[in-house]
Amino acid sequence: MDNQRNLILAVVLCGILILGYEAAVTYYYPTPPETEQVDRATTPEQRVAQDTGENPEIASAAIQKEVDLDEALSAGNRVAIDAPRVEGSINLVGAKIDDIELKDHRATVDKDSGPVQLFAPAGTPIQNFAQFGFVGEGTQVPGADTVWQASGEALTPDTPIDLRWDNAQGQRFRIRLSIDDNYMITAEQTVANTGNAPVVVSPFATITRTSLTASKSTWISHSGPIGTFGGTVDYGPDYDDVVEQKVVAGEADPAWLGFTDIYWLGALIPEAGSAPDTGFRSLGDNLFRADLIYNPATLQPGRQITRTSRLFAGAKESGVLDAYQDAGIAQFGLAIDWGWFRWFEKPILWLLRQIFSVVGNFGVAIILLTCIVRGLMFPIAQKGFSSMASMKAIQPEMKKLQEKHKDDKVTQQQEMQKLFKERGVNPVAGCLPMLLQIPVFFALYKVLILAIEMRHQPFVFWIKDLSAPDPAHILNLFGMLPFEVPGMLALGPLALLLGCTMWLTFKLNPAAMDPVQQQVFSIMPWVMMFVMSPFAAGLLLYWNTSNILTLAQQKYLYSKHPQLREAAEKERAEKAAKTQSESKA
Repeated sequence: MDNQRNLILAVVLCGILILGYEAAVTYYYPTPPETEQVDRATTPEQRVAQDTGENPEIASAAIQKEVDLDEALSAGNRVAIDAPRVEGSINLVGAKIDDIELKDHRATVDKDSGPVQLFAPAGTPIQNFAQFGFVGEGTQVPGADTVWQASGEALTPDTPIDLRWDNAQGQRFRIRLSIDDNYMITAEQTVANTGNAPVVVSPFATITRTSLTASKSTWISHSGPIGTFGGTVDYGPDYDDVVEQKVVAGEADPAWLGFTDIYWLGALIPEAGSAPDTGFRSLGDNLFRADLIYNPATLQPGRQITRTSRLFAGAKESGVLDAYQDAGIAQFGLAIDWGWFRWFEKPILWLLRQIFSVVGNFGVAIILLTCIVRGLMFPIAQKGFSSMASMKAIQPEMKKLQEKHKDDKVTQQQEMQKLFKERGVNPVAGCLPMLLQIPVFFALYKVLILAIEMRHQPFVFWIKDLSAPDPAHILNLFGMLPFEVPGMLALGPLALLLGCTMWLTFKLNPAAMDPVQQQVFSIMPWVMMFVMSPFAAGLLLYWNTSNILTLAQQKYLYSKHPQLREAAEKERAEKAAKTQSESKA
């Protein structure tokens, strides 16, 4: 009766885990909304209704009529951007960089889907854009509706573009834009005072974006406002925090700030030593802005000032970010939320890229990387098994000591330590190897979550994107039946294989002494099969490879330590006999 009650309890607990886990997976691994499905029903007036007290020239950047993306980009007054890795255009109305496409990254897994549209004009469903401008006192400054004059037709790495505007009051404004071979645009903002009186001018730069198309911020990877302040990367606050606080001021000594998704980043890098004011603010209607405002400068007649800012708008490729960091942007490589184990993660990512460059298939690269890591960790696992074997060898003597001194725990512990010393056994040696492996395997897991290299990479047959869940669903016969399988019931072949391999690894382990533990262990592989089904196919491929290697490792080590296998089989036999006698009683 007790065993039946324990089994029912284990089944109920596993059922609760299955039902509750789907909500957790949806929270931590959501599917980003498709930009075509975003419905924006509020008005521009509602979008800018706020009591922030900000400068109207900067605030007016948010006032835009809602328009279709193609309509916005075909409106004219634009200068093309054509660089090796990005293309798009500059909006001469307001000096906004609001059209950036990433040539090397497709919008969807379909090879004909076109490039990722990272920046888009204000008012469009996926609005995300940067603006460079000026605020001032005692003179007219360019605003959001100012039409700048361009010195050329296209911004390329070889041809910078000058944007010019004259206020006809003695002040001339210029923004010189240049772009490199990756994702960095440099903006030199200059104002010259040719009038007869001093004026006060302050250059600024902003990034404005909607959160409706943002990836979800999770414990694995931050998404939202980000920046380096005071020598430390600040992975927060998130969008909800900014909405609650309205304005979040940046801390001292900003190195860069902006908005991040799992794979993409838009960031402003101020001029070194300029000590600008920075921060994040909510504009309402799911709009947010990162501000970079230089200190006001008083320009006497005949003088000018220049402030140089940079704009990163591109993919979070570790090698590219690290190169910019080496060039002087503090901690820019940490725009990828590596976490505590980055010293393991970055070498693993480097090795994964090297393997991929040789084999040409990211799934095969994951398998080979897992084999290499498990191979490197094998001596540690072998040491753990040796320790387990030694403990098994002296277990009969340990039981005798426990029985002999069951009423005197101090003496019992002393005799145990004496036995360990005589036999040269370390009771914790079996645990330490396992603990040493945890950071390495967690690092491998996180690399597969964060690596943009896995995005849209095929493996074999039906798996066209290793960064997405397994698309084949067993319960609808792989799409043959006309219904969509919901949530964690969407089992694919990789999830089924995971359950089987995990069940086999549990079968090779020594039987649990506690009946409830034994029953839970017998059910857990099939629970995990459902739990892991919504995860990326690349992660399931890693776990399956790891489980298969664990099976091979256990088979080999059991052959080297037969006393462990004999002890495990003996424990199983004793447990089965005890269970059978209890059921008869």
